[in-house]
Amino acid sequence: MKGFLIRWFLNAVALMVVVHIVPGVRIAQWETLVVAALVLGFLNAFLRPVLQLLALPVTVITFGLFALVVNGLVFYLASWLVAGFVVAGFGSAFLGALVYSIASCLLSFVTGID
Repeated sequence: MKGFLIRWFLNAVALMVVVHIVPGVRIAQWETLVVAALVLGFLNAFLRPVLQLLALPVTVITFGLFALVVNGLVFYLASWLVAGFVVAGFGSAFLGALVYSIASCLLSFVTGID
């Protein structure tokens, strides 16, 4: 349980980084940030692997670049599910997902959480 809470906090910090860096990604209030981080965590854990499996032929043809599109779609879906988490369009979702992945990876590396 402690690991889950730490991972949730790190994802919320990564999402806060995205909100400050990526134009077109906005959060209404900090409670929305916490809920959006939770929703993104669940979507990345359960939906993204299914989408990546379904998109595997296209991902192979594009040498893995389509995986970035899948990440952008999941990020955009999270904004659609959480009221107050606004993503202006797919370009912002794509860039937001990219920054979110990098920030989350760096935070995990710095803290030593796997």
